[in-house]
Amino acid sequence: MGRYVFRMPDVGEGVAEAEIVAWHVKPGDTVQEDQSLVDVMTDKATVDMTSPVEGVVTALRGQIGTMVAVGSVLIELEVEGDGNAAAKEIATVQPPPAREPPVLKLPASSPVVDHSPPVATAVSSPAAARAHSATTRSVPAFKTRAAGTLPHAAPATRRRAYDLGVPLQFVPGTGPAGRVTAHDLDTYLANGGVDSLEFATGRVARQGINDTKVIGLRRKIAEKMQEAKRRIPHINYVEECDLTELEALRADLNAHRSHDQPKLTLLPFLMRALARALPHSPQINARYDDNAGVLHAFDGIHIGIATQTPGGLMVPVVRHAEALDLWDCARELSRVSAAARDGKATREELSGSTITLTSLGAIGGIVTTPVINRPEVAILAPNKLIERPVIQGSFVTVRKMMNLSSSFDHRIVDGWDAAQFVQRVKRLLEHPALIFMD
Repeated sequence: MGRYVFRMPDVGEGVAEAEIVAWHVKPGDTVQEDQSLVDVMTDKATVDMTSPVEGVVTALRGQIGTMVAVGSVLIELEVEGDGNAAAKEIATVQPPPAREPPVLKLPASSPVVDHSPPVATAVSSPAAARAHSATTRSVPAFKTRAAGTLPHAAPATRRRAYDLGVPLQFVPGTGPAGRVTAHDLDTYLANGGVDSLEFATGRVARQGINDTKVIGLRRKIAEKMQEAKRRIPHINYVEECDLTELEALRADLNAHRSHDQPKLTLLPFLMRALARALPHSPQINARYDDNAGVLHAFDGIHIGIATQTPGGLMVPVVRHAEALDLWDCARELSRVSAAARDGKATREELSGSTITLTSLGAIGGIVTTPVINRPEVAILAPNKLIERPVIQGSFVTVRKMMNLSSSFDHRIVDGWDAAQFVQRVKRLLEHPALIFMD
């Protein structure tokens, strides 16, 4: 029997490291050739690593969320034959184990420290303070009051509660017929009112904190969003569009489409509008390399489609929208979105966009301020389409209206240029015949 060391391969495109996002095997498992071992995520995509040999897993090198460099050992296997590494070599190539955060171990006699937020406690006298230090968190037995019933208490107790700003209806009474005694008030003050409030409302305050390590796609999203907001000065522009004519056209096209034609949503029309408008604003169909200070303006229009997936937000790309008709846009939009949601999108399908569309569909809201998909310089976000009254001349009529939100990189796109571009898109959407005119 020999030892086989499976290392993090070079996946190309200058990738120097990747993050372990899922293990498909564990020590002791027997694996076959080409069986999935581990998923790693690079800056471009999630890559499924398969076994090049048959064998038994003896060790996994790295936990989920660990960053591994190209060439680092990922898995050790026991295989028939000599394998590819001697035991001494394996011992020398292992990266240092990931350090776990230190855990403070208290002696058995040490008190347990409560990290829950402190509760302000009101004390009215040194005697009450002494009572506070000696009182436990338990609530004494008391008689209940019906909802809405005013609490019974002696005038002196009422006066003291008033001076302390304590509402007596929240103080459980242990006296006859639920009467609030001076001791009840002291207990309420000593406990900070928490247990008494639970009695009065029937609701329990939750103090737990759940810690979740941010890894994989969510970590990539967090890094990209943070970098985009840190480096790009966003300018936002919102314009309302009357889509009554476009919606009538869309309904008619859907009603008479052939069996091999996909159902049309608003996005294919918006994609065609971008294909018509962007040649007039070439600096918007671009990617800005702010490290080199170079703006790469593209002739081809490659539209990123922000897509919500089970793992988080992904942006597959519809390439060369300028060469696609309306039905082709709808077909390709559906294909790349489905591939992203199913986790089957390739690295090429998730990179290279020059402008992005993001839409929340029917829950699109009134206005959004979308974050630019760096290094692009613009992003558009159609909002909710609603019917509302609009004044046209001397009449009030019902029209189908939608706000079109957008963000631009203010280092590249001036406010005037952004407004001109959006107005051009608006004209195409409000007069959809223009979309089909050459």
